[in-house]
Amino acid sequence: MILRFFIAIFALAGLLLQPAFALETTARSALVIDYNTGTILLSKNADEPMPPASMSKLMTLNMIFEALEDGRLNLEDTFRVSAEASQKGGSKMFVREGSRVRIEDLIRGVIVQSGNDACIVLAEGLSGTEAEFAKRMTRRAHELGMMNSNFVNATGWPGPGQEMSAEDLVFLATRLIEKFPQYYKYFSEESFTWDNITQNNRNPLLGLGIGADGMKTGHTEEAGFGLVGSAVNDGRRIIFMIGGLDSSLARSTESERITRWAFREFEMKTLFKADVPVDSANVWLGAEKRVEMVLSSDIELLLPLESLDEITAHYTYTDPIEAPIRVGQKLGELIVMIPDSGPMHFPLTARTSVEAGGFAERISAATDILLRRIRAATSGG
Repeated sequence: MILRFFIAIFALAGLLLQPAFALETTARSALVIDYNTGTILLSKNADEPMPPASMSKLMTLNMIFEALEDGRLNLEDTFRVSAEASQKGGSKMFVREGSRVRIEDLIRGVIVQSGNDACIVLAEGLSGTEAEFAKRMTRRAHELGMMNSNFVNATGWPGPGQEMSAEDLVFLATRLIEKFPQYYKYFSEESFTWDNITQNNRNPLLGLGIGADGMKTGHTEEAGFGLVGSAVNDGRRIIFMIGGLDSSLARSTESERITRWAFREFEMKTLFKADVPVDSANVWLGAEKRVEMVLSSDIELLLPLESLDEITAHYTYTDPIEAPIRVGQKLGELIVMIPDSGPMHFPLTARTSVEAGGFAERISAATDILLRRIRAATSGG
């Protein structure tokens, strides 16, 4: 049997399983993904735990959204404001001790105003104490696979053991978008008024006209300035996290730059269509002499535009292929190579079935082998 190996160069787009041609960033840690494909566009220290500041409020919100989904809470339910909640420092919704506040208003206070007081009201209302709520946050994060996350409070207030990685934050942001679309609308609100106090959303990307619709900023002296962001452009969504920047201006500039880059420098294209023959292989002892090989589904892949000329694709299969052959049977592989990325393998399958040949085909094959051996012997091979 002979292994056939073919190489062709395609100026086409492909799926990135690892970051390639990544943008340089001043962020201490960063991760940018294409939501539709899961493609990593940029990664820097993405798996390192770090203080998340108010970005950890996304986990607080996940706990509340889950409670709403399973019926433990309703948006119209109210929670009482404790002294601990009303007196908490940092960013505030300005809820008053002893008052009762609707769950929906508290959610908006957390998202838009980054209210530490609102977080504590929610934590105490759901779990009794903020400390117990933080334990549940950690346990749930680990259940979801966020192993680089640990919580000691519901707010992101600095404290030993309060940490998350960029990977965990992007995973969590993706989960909130996928699992709770009915609540995701709150992330795009540009302002929220509570008790006659109007505060603007701290997300610097909202209102820039670049498709941004979420999610959460964070800042402490230890963590620096960070942002978990998401934006949609022409049907493509990106989700990213940047952290450890030294100013709010640097956060604004870098998050806008990354968003524009991710949409401008990457593009989806179709590499191959399903059921269109890629090649055909010889058939051994079959009723037909050749069988066409196809892909079972379209291959739509994402690629940095600057590397289009550097893609190579090759396919491999064993030739000839012994009959019988069934439609859909794997016969070989199409392998796409992208610079700075691992190879991608796609099965090549039989487009049609080929039955085993009868007596005449077997005699013909045997005769062919005999003639080859005679030619080899007479040529001194």
